[in-house]
Amino acid sequence: MDDIEVPQYFVCPISLQIMKDPVTAITGITYDRESIEHWLFIGKNTTCPVTKQPLPTDSDLTPNHTLRRLIQAWCTENASRGIDRIPTPKPCLDKFHVQKLLKDFSRPDSQLKILRQLELFAAENERNRKYMIEAGVPKAMLLFIVNCGKHGQYSGLLEALSILRFVRIPRDESKVILADNEQVIESLIWVLGCNMDNQSSVKSHAFCVLKVLFEDASSSVMERLKPKFFERIIGALREKLTQQGINSALQVLLDACPGGRNRMMIIKSGAVFDLIELELGSPEKRTTELILGILCHLCSSADGRAQFLSHRGSIAVVAKRILTVSTAADDRAVLILSMICQFSGTISVLQEMLDVKAVSKLCLLLQSDSAPYLKNRTRNILRSCSEEWQKSPCIDDSFLTS
Repeated sequence: MDDIEVPQYFVCPISLQIMKDPVTAITGITYDRESIEHWLFIGKNTTCPVTKQPLPTDSDLTPNHTLRRLIQAWCTENASRGIDRIPTPKPCLDKFHVQKLLKDFSRPDSQLKILRQLELFAAENERNRKYMIEAGVPKAMLLFIVNCGKHGQYSGLLEALSILRFVRIPRDESKVILADNEQVIESLIWVLGCNMDNQSSVKSHAFCVLKVLFEDASSSVMERLKPKFFERIIGALREKLTQQGINSALQVLLDACPGGRNRMMIIKSGAVFDLIELELGSPEKRTTELILGILCHLCSSADGRAQFLSHRGSIAVVAKRILTVSTAADDRAVLILSMICQFSGTISVLQEMLDVKAVSKLCLLLQSDSAPYLKNRTRNILRSCSEEWQKSPCIDDSFLTS
Protein backbone atom coordinates (compact mmCIF):
# COMPACT_ATOMS: atom_id res chain seq x y z
CA MET A 1 0.00 0.00 0.00
CA ASP A 2 2.87 2.37 0.86
CA ASP A 3 4.31 1.90 -2.65
CA ILE A 4 1.02 2.78 -4.36
CA GLU A 5 0.53 6.39 -5.41
CA VAL A 6 -2.98 7.42 -4.42
CA PRO A 7 -4.51 10.21 -6.56
CA GLN A 8 -4.49 13.35 -4.44
CA TYR A 9 -8.15 14.14 -5.11
CA PHE A 10 -9.10 10.75 -3.57
CA VAL A 11 -7.67 11.88 -0.21
CA CYS A 12 -9.71 13.71 2.45
CA PRO A 13 -8.04 17.03 3.43
CA ILE A 14 -8.85 16.34 7.10
CA SER A 15 -8.05 12.65 7.67
CA LEU A 16 -5.49 12.38 4.83
CA GLN A 17 -7.01 8.96 4.05
CA ILE A 18 -8.85 7.70 0.98
CA MET A 19 -12.43 8.94 1.17
CA LYS A 20 -15.11 6.32 1.77
CA ASP A 21 -18.10 8.64 1.42
CA PRO A 22 -17.02 11.88 -0.32
CA VAL A 23 -19.29 14.88 0.21
CA THR A 24 -18.89 18.42 -1.09
CA ALA A 25 -19.42 21.39 1.23
CA ILE A 26 -20.95 24.72 0.15
CA THR A 27 -17.40 26.07 -0.15
CA GLY A 28 -16.74 23.62 -3.02
CA ILE A 29 -14.25 21.45 -1.10
CA THR A 30 -14.82 17.69 -0.92
CA TYR A 31 -14.25 15.79 2.33
CA ASP A 32 -14.95 12.33 3.69
CA ARG A 33 -18.36 12.56 5.37
CA GLU A 34 -17.20 11.15 8.72
CA SER A 35 -14.31 13.63 8.95
CA ILE A 36 -16.24 16.78 8.05
CA GLU A 37 -19.19 15.83 10.26
CA HIS A 38 -16.83 15.25 13.18
CA TRP A 39 -15.27 18.66 12.45
CA LEU A 40 -18.67 20.37 12.45
CA PHE A 41 -20.71 18.49 15.03
CA ILE A 42 -18.20 17.15 17.54
CA GLY A 43 -15.52 19.81 17.16
CA LYS A 44 -18.14 22.59 17.01
CA ASN A 45 -16.20 24.33 14.24
CA THR A 46 -17.93 26.86 11.96
CA THR A 47 -15.41 27.30 9.14
CA CYS A 48 -14.26 25.23 6.18
CA PRO A 49 -10.94 23.56 7.17
CA VAL A 50 -9.38 24.35 3.76
CA THR A 51 -10.81 27.74 2.70
CA LYS A 52 -11.56 29.08 6.24
CA GLN A 53 -14.88 30.36 4.86
CA PRO A 54 -18.02 30.17 7.09
CA LEU A 55 -19.46 26.66 7.15
CA PRO A 56 -22.46 26.46 9.54
CA THR A 57 -23.46 23.06 10.91
CA ASP A 58 -26.84 23.21 9.15
CA SER A 59 -25.27 23.68 5.70
CA ASP A 60 -25.82 20.90 3.17
CA LEU A 61 -23.13 18.32 2.46
CA THR A 62 -23.78 17.04 -1.07
CA PRO A 63 -22.76 13.43 -1.84
CA ASN A 64 -20.13 13.36 -4.60
CA HIS A 65 -21.28 10.19 -6.36
CA THR A 66 -18.97 10.63 -9.36
CA LEU A 67 -15.85 10.84 -7.19
CA ARG A 68 -17.01 7.88 -5.09
CA ARG A 69 -17.41 5.72 -8.22
CA LEU A 70 -13.94 6.76 -9.42
CA ILE A 71 -12.45 5.81 -6.04
CA GLN A 72 -14.28 2.46 -6.07
CA ALA A 73 -13.08 1.74 -9.64
CA TRP A 74 -9.49 2.62 -8.69
CA CYS A 75 -9.69 0.34 -5.64
CA THR A 76 -10.96 -2.54 -7.82
CA GLU A 77 -8.11 -2.04 -10.32
CA ASN A 78 -5.58 -2.17 -7.48
CA ALA A 79 -7.17 -5.05 -5.57
CA SER A 80 -4.26 -7.33 -6.45
CA ARG A 81 -1.94 -4.87 -4.71
CA GLY A 82 -3.78 -5.09 -1.38
CA ILE A 83 -6.33 -2.30 -1.86
CA ASP A 84 -9.78 -3.10 -0.43
CA ARG A 85 -12.81 -1.94 -2.39
CA ILE A 86 -14.79 0.79 -0.61
CA PRO A 87 -18.43 -0.26 -0.15
CA THR A 88 -21.24 1.98 -1.30
CA PRO A 89 -22.39 3.97 1.77
CA LYS A 90 -25.91 3.54 3.10
CA PRO A 91 -28.36 6.33 2.27
CA CYS A 92 -28.22 9.02 4.97
CA LEU A 93 -31.09 9.66 7.33
CA ASP A 94 -32.93 12.91 6.65
CA LYS A 95 -35.53 14.99 8.46
CA PHE A 96 -38.37 13.77 6.21
CA HIS A 97 -37.66 10.11 6.96
CA VAL A 98 -37.75 10.86 10.70
CA GLN A 99 -41.04 12.74 10.28
CA LYS A 100 -42.52 9.72 8.50
CA LEU A 101 -41.42 7.43 11.32
CA LEU A 102 -43.05 9.75 13.87
CA LYS A 103 -46.26 9.78 11.84
CA ASP A 104 -46.35 5.97 11.88
CA PHE A 105 -45.47 6.01 15.58
CA SER A 106 -49.11 6.75 16.42
CA ARG A 107 -49.97 3.13 15.56
CA PRO A 108 -49.47 0.99 18.73
CA ASP A 109 -48.51 -2.13 16.74
CA SER A 110 -45.49 -0.41 15.18
CA GLN A 111 -44.24 1.64 18.16
CA LEU A 112 -41.61 -0.75 19.49
CA LYS A 113 -40.12 -1.34 16.02
CA ILE A 114 -39.92 2.41 15.36
CA LEU A 115 -38.41 3.10 18.79
CA ARG A 116 -35.64 0.60 18.08
CA GLN A 117 -35.00 2.18 14.68
CA LEU A 118 -34.80 5.65 16.20
CA GLU A 119 -32.48 4.40 18.93
CA LEU A 120 -30.08 2.98 16.33
CA PHE A 121 -30.20 6.23 14.34
CA ALA A 122 -29.54 8.29 17.48
CA ALA A 123 -26.53 6.17 18.47
CA GLU A 124 -25.06 6.28 14.95
CA ASN A 125 -23.88 9.88 14.54
CA GLU A 126 -24.43 13.54 15.34
CA ARG A 127 -26.02 14.28 11.96
CA ASN A 128 -28.85 11.85 12.71
CA ARG A 129 -29.37 13.40 16.13
CA LYS A 130 -29.62 16.87 14.56
CA TYR A 131 -32.35 15.74 12.17
CA MET A 132 -34.19 13.95 14.97
CA ILE A 133 -34.26 17.14 17.06
CA GLU A 134 -35.52 19.15 14.08
CA ALA A 135 -38.28 16.59 13.44
CA GLY A 136 -39.52 16.79 17.06
CA VAL A 137 -38.32 13.42 18.39
CA PRO A 138 -37.56 14.66 21.95
CA LYS A 139 -41.11 15.89 22.52
CA ALA A 140 -42.57 12.73 20.98
CA MET A 141 -40.49 10.55 23.32
CA LEU A 142 -41.53 12.54 26.41
CA LEU A 143 -45.19 12.24 25.46
CA PHE A 144 -44.71 8.51 24.92
CA ILE A 145 -43.22 8.19 28.44
CA VAL A 146 -46.18 10.17 29.86
CA ASN A 147 -48.53 7.74 28.12
CA CYS A 148 -46.57 4.77 29.55
CA GLY A 149 -47.04 6.23 33.03
CA LYS A 150 -50.79 6.65 32.52
CA HIS A 151 -51.29 3.04 31.41
CA GLY A 152 -48.55 1.33 33.43
CA GLN A 153 -46.85 0.25 30.19
CA TYR A 154 -43.21 -0.89 30.26
CA SER A 155 -42.77 -1.91 26.62
CA GLY A 156 -40.62 0.61 24.76
CA LEU A 157 -39.74 2.58 27.90
CA LEU A 158 -36.04 1.68 27.83
CA GLU A 159 -35.75 2.58 24.14
CA ALA A 160 -37.54 5.94 24.53
CA LEU A 161 -35.35 6.95 27.48
CA SER A 162 -32.24 5.79 25.64
CA ILE A 163 -33.17 7.98 22.66
CA LEU A 164 -33.53 10.99 24.97
CA ARG A 165 -30.10 10.21 26.40
CA PHE A 166 -28.61 10.59 22.91
CA VAL A 167 -30.90 13.31 21.57
CA ARG A 168 -30.81 16.23 23.98
CA ILE A 169 -34.04 18.13 24.55
CA PRO A 170 -33.54 21.73 23.32
CA ARG A 171 -33.52 24.17 26.23
CA ASP A 172 -36.32 26.39 24.97
CA GLU A 173 -38.41 23.28 24.26
CA SER A 174 -37.86 21.76 27.73
CA LYS A 175 -39.09 24.97 29.40
CA VAL A 176 -42.31 24.91 27.40
CA ILE A 177 -42.86 21.19 27.99
CA LEU A 178 -42.42 21.51 31.76
CA ALA A 179 -44.63 24.59 31.93
CA ASP A 180 -47.45 23.03 29.89
CA ASN A 181 -47.33 19.42 31.05
CA GLU A 182 -46.81 18.61 34.74
CA GLN A 183 -47.26 14.94 33.90
CA VAL A 184 -43.75 14.79 32.38
CA ILE A 185 -42.14 14.91 35.83
CA GLU A 186 -44.89 12.70 37.29
CA SER A 187 -44.20 10.05 34.65
CA LEU A 188 -40.45 10.13 35.32
CA ILE A 189 -41.17 9.74 39.05
CA TRP A 190 -43.28 6.71 38.12
CA VAL A 191 -40.32 5.27 36.17
CA LEU A 192 -38.06 5.63 39.24
CA GLY A 193 -40.49 3.54 41.29
CA CYS A 194 -40.95 0.75 38.74
CA ASN A 195 -39.69 -2.82 39.10
CA MET A 196 -38.92 -4.22 35.66
CA ASP A 197 -36.28 -5.88 33.52
CA ASN A 198 -33.21 -3.69 32.91
CA GLN A 199 -34.41 -1.36 35.66
CA SER A 200 -30.85 -0.18 36.37
CA SER A 201 -30.51 1.13 32.80
CA VAL A 202 -34.08 2.46 32.70
CA LYS A 203 -33.70 4.44 35.93
CA SER A 204 -30.24 5.70 35.01
CA HIS A 205 -31.58 6.98 31.67
CA ALA A 206 -34.54 8.58 33.49
CA PHE A 207 -32.15 10.51 35.73
CA CYS A 208 -30.22 11.72 32.68
CA VAL A 209 -33.48 13.05 31.21
CA LEU A 210 -34.45 14.73 34.50
CA LYS A 211 -31.02 16.37 34.70
CA VAL A 212 -31.48 17.94 31.25
CA LEU A 213 -35.02 19.09 32.05
CA PHE A 214 -33.89 20.70 35.32
CA GLU A 215 -30.98 22.63 33.80
CA ASP A 216 -33.24 25.53 32.87
CA ALA A 217 -36.41 24.73 34.82
CA SER A 218 -38.28 27.78 36.06
CA SER A 219 -38.64 28.54 39.77
CA SER A 220 -42.37 27.72 39.56
CA VAL A 221 -41.53 24.20 38.34
CA MET A 222 -39.02 23.68 41.15
CA GLU A 223 -41.54 24.93 43.72
CA ARG A 224 -44.13 22.36 42.61
CA LEU A 225 -41.94 19.34 43.46
CA LYS A 226 -43.47 16.93 45.96
CA PRO A 227 -42.03 14.73 48.75
CA LYS A 228 -42.61 11.63 46.63
CA PHE A 229 -40.22 13.04 44.00
CA PHE A 230 -37.30 13.14 46.45
CA GLU A 231 -38.25 9.85 48.09
CA ARG A 232 -38.06 8.13 44.70
CA ILE A 233 -34.69 9.70 43.91
CA ILE A 234 -33.17 8.61 47.23
CA GLY A 235 -34.74 5.17 46.85
CA ALA A 236 -33.23 4.75 43.40
CA LEU A 237 -29.80 5.89 44.65
CA ARG A 238 -29.85 2.95 47.06
CA GLU A 239 -30.12 0.63 44.06
CA LYS A 240 -27.47 -0.26 41.50
CA LEU A 241 -27.26 2.54 38.93
CA THR A 242 -24.72 3.42 36.26
CA GLN A 243 -22.15 6.07 37.22
CA GLN A 244 -23.79 8.48 34.79
CA GLY A 245 -27.16 7.77 36.40
CA ILE A 246 -25.78 8.41 39.91
CA ASN A 247 -24.22 11.73 38.90
CA SER A 248 -27.38 12.81 37.08
CA ALA A 249 -29.51 11.99 40.15
CA LEU A 250 -27.14 13.97 42.38
CA GLN A 251 -27.22 16.92 39.97
CA VAL A 252 -31.04 16.91 40.10
CA LEU A 253 -30.90 17.04 43.91
CA LEU A 254 -28.31 19.83 43.81
CA ASP A 255 -30.47 21.87 41.40
CA ALA A 256 -33.45 21.47 43.74
CA CYS A 257 -31.53 22.43 46.92
CA PRO A 258 -31.70 26.26 46.71
CA GLY A 259 -35.42 26.15 47.58
CA GLY A 260 -35.88 25.94 51.37
CA ARG A 261 -39.02 23.81 51.02
CA ASN A 262 -37.15 21.38 48.75
CA ARG A 263 -34.26 21.15 51.23
CA MET A 264 -36.62 20.11 54.00
CA MET A 265 -38.22 17.45 51.80
CA ILE A 266 -34.78 16.12 50.82
CA ILE A 267 -33.77 15.91 54.50
CA LYS A 268 -37.04 14.17 55.46
CA SER A 269 -36.41 11.58 52.74
CA GLY A 270 -33.28 10.52 54.66
CA ALA A 271 -30.95 11.86 51.98
CA VAL A 272 -28.15 13.03 54.30
CA PHE A 273 -27.50 9.55 55.67
CA ASP A 274 -27.62 7.96 52.20
CA LEU A 275 -25.30 10.59 50.70
CA ILE A 276 -22.70 9.89 53.39
CA GLU A 277 -23.03 6.14 52.76
CA LEU A 278 -22.51 6.77 49.03
CA GLU A 279 -19.46 8.94 49.74
CA LEU A 280 -17.96 6.29 52.03
CA GLY A 281 -17.76 4.07 48.95
CA SER A 282 -14.95 6.35 47.64
CA PRO A 283 -16.73 7.42 44.44
CA GLU A 284 -15.19 9.29 41.52
CA LYS A 285 -14.21 12.96 41.75
CA ARG A 286 -17.37 14.41 40.18
CA THR A 287 -19.62 12.31 42.43
CA THR A 288 -17.77 13.56 45.53
CA GLU A 289 -18.12 17.19 44.42
CA LEU A 290 -21.86 16.74 43.91
CA ILE A 291 -22.38 14.97 47.25
CA LEU A 292 -20.46 17.64 49.18
CA GLY A 293 -22.39 20.35 47.31
CA ILE A 294 -25.73 18.86 48.38
CA LEU A 295 -24.54 18.36 51.97
CA CYS A 296 -23.53 22.04 52.08
CA HIS A 297 -27.12 23.03 51.38
CA LEU A 298 -28.63 20.48 53.76
CA CYS A 299 -26.29 21.35 56.65
CA SER A 300 -27.52 24.95 56.52
CA SER A 301 -30.56 23.77 58.51
CA ALA A 302 -30.67 22.35 62.04
CA ASP A 303 -32.44 19.17 60.89
CA GLY A 304 -29.83 18.62 58.19
CA ARG A 305 -26.95 19.03 60.66
CA ALA A 306 -28.64 16.71 63.14
CA GLN A 307 -29.01 14.03 60.47
CA PHE A 308 -25.40 14.62 59.38
CA LEU A 309 -24.05 14.17 62.91
CA SER A 310 -26.19 11.08 63.51
CA HIS A 311 -23.96 9.20 61.04
CA ARG A 312 -20.78 8.04 62.79
CA GLY A 313 -18.66 8.47 59.66
CA SER A 314 -19.89 11.88 58.51
CA ILE A 315 -17.18 14.18 59.88
CA ALA A 316 -14.44 11.66 59.10
CA VAL A 317 -15.35 11.23 55.44
CA VAL A 318 -15.78 14.97 54.82
CA ALA A 319 -12.42 15.73 56.45
CA LYS A 320 -10.74 12.93 54.51
CA ARG A 321 -11.75 14.53 51.20
CA ILE A 322 -9.92 17.80 52.00
CA LEU A 323 -6.78 18.19 49.82
CA THR A 324 -7.42 14.87 48.06
CA VAL A 325 -10.12 15.55 45.44
CA SER A 326 -10.31 19.07 44.01
CA THR A 327 -10.51 22.75 44.91
CA ALA A 328 -14.32 22.58 44.62
CA ALA A 329 -14.40 19.64 47.06
CA ASP A 330 -12.13 21.51 49.50
CA ASP A 331 -14.42 24.53 49.39
CA ARG A 332 -17.54 22.49 50.12
CA ALA A 333 -15.93 20.28 52.78
CA VAL A 334 -14.59 23.28 54.73
CA LEU A 335 -17.98 25.02 54.50
CA ILE A 336 -19.71 21.93 55.92
CA LEU A 337 -17.26 21.76 58.85
CA SER A 338 -17.64 25.50 59.39
CA MET A 339 -21.43 25.20 59.73
CA ILE A 340 -21.08 22.19 62.05
CA CYS A 341 -18.64 24.06 64.32
CA GLN A 342 -20.62 27.30 64.30
CA PHE A 343 -24.11 25.93 64.90
CA SER A 344 -23.64 22.40 66.28
CA GLY A 345 -20.19 22.54 67.84
CA THR A 346 -20.83 20.73 71.10
CA ILE A 347 -17.89 19.43 73.13
CA SER A 348 -18.49 15.89 71.84
CA VAL A 349 -18.59 17.08 68.21
CA LEU A 350 -15.36 19.08 68.62
CA GLN A 351 -13.73 16.09 70.28
CA GLU A 352 -14.81 13.89 67.38
CA MET A 353 -13.17 16.34 64.96
CA LEU A 354 -9.93 15.83 66.88
CA ASP A 355 -10.33 12.04 66.97
CA VAL A 356 -10.92 11.68 63.21
CA LYS A 357 -8.07 14.12 62.40
CA ALA A 358 -10.37 16.77 60.92
CA VAL A 359 -8.49 19.46 62.86
CA SER A 360 -5.17 18.17 61.55
CA LYS A 361 -6.55 18.33 57.99
CA LEU A 362 -7.62 21.94 58.50
CA CYS A 363 -4.13 22.78 59.77
CA LEU A 364 -2.61 21.14 56.68
CA LEU A 365 -4.91 23.17 54.44
CA LEU A 366 -3.56 26.36 56.01
CA GLN A 367 -0.06 25.30 54.96
CA SER A 368 -1.10 24.42 51.40
CA ASP A 369 -1.34 26.73 48.38
CA SER A 370 -5.14 26.92 48.65
CA ALA A 371 -7.07 30.08 47.80
CA PRO A 372 -6.89 32.94 50.37
CA TYR A 373 -10.67 32.90 50.99
CA LEU A 374 -10.51 29.19 51.83
CA LYS A 375 -7.63 29.73 54.25
CA ASN A 376 -9.55 32.57 55.93
CA ARG A 377 -12.57 30.33 56.42
CA THR A 378 -10.30 27.63 57.86
CA ARG A 379 -8.68 30.13 60.24
CA ASN A 380 -12.12 31.16 61.47
CA ILE A 381 -12.95 27.53 62.31
CA LEU A 382 -9.68 27.02 64.17
CA ARG A 383 -9.96 30.35 65.97
CA SER A 384 -13.56 29.82 67.10
CA CYS A 385 -12.86 26.35 68.52
CA SER A 386 -9.29 26.87 69.70
CA GLU A 387 -10.23 27.00 73.39
CA GLU A 388 -11.46 23.42 73.29
CA TRP A 389 -8.84 22.05 70.90
CA GLN A 390 -5.91 23.59 72.81
CA LYS A 391 -6.59 21.05 75.56
CA SER A 392 -5.49 18.24 73.25
CA PRO A 393 -1.82 17.12 73.46
CA CYS A 394 -2.04 16.25 69.74
CA ILE A 395 -2.44 19.87 68.62
CA ASP A 396 0.35 22.44 68.71
CA ASP A 397 -0.93 25.11 71.10
CA SER A 398 1.22 27.86 69.58
CA PHE A 399 -0.10 27.06 66.11
CA LEU A 400 -3.75 27.51 67.16
CA THR A 401 -2.89 30.68 69.08
CA SER A 402 -1.19 32.21 66.05
